[in-house]
Amino acid sequence: MTSRPDRRHALTLAATVGLSPAVLAACGGDDETPTDAPDELLDTGHTPDAPDPGPLTSADEIPVGGGKIFPDQQVVVTQPTEGEFKCFTAVCTHQGCIVSSVQAGGIRCECHGSAFSIEDGAAVNPPATEPLDEVDITVEGDQISIA
Repeated sequence: MTSRPDRRHALTLAATVGLSPAVLAACGGDDETPTDAPDELLDTGHTPDAPDPGPLTSADEIPVGGGKIFPDQQVVVTQPTEGEFKCFTAVCTHQGCIVSSVQAGGIRCECHGSAFSIEDGAAVNPPATEPLDEVDITVEGDQISIA
């Protein structure tokens, strides 16, 4: 003997099944920013009250012929010659490790032995073959900031 659902259960089931795609669609995210969003979200994607990051470091922290790694910002700042400052991404172009040291005129990645020039970020020791991307900085007085 088979039992059949009564009318109330049948209608509830039909309504639930019929609404499920609409409910799921309503819950799905839309990757676009709505056009009625505040202007500050439409332009930059961050809040207007975000704090100014301020200076990254001071010039006297960067040795001539060397540099310093800033792992939180994923950059390395170098001073190839007195008063000339460069900044590069600290992400090795070989397999994405963060570079580990700046020594002997090179930016070193200990993951696989790659090395890069402190002057232009060029790969000077394999296995990396691509240069580190340059990052724009500003130097005002003795303060170095990411531009």
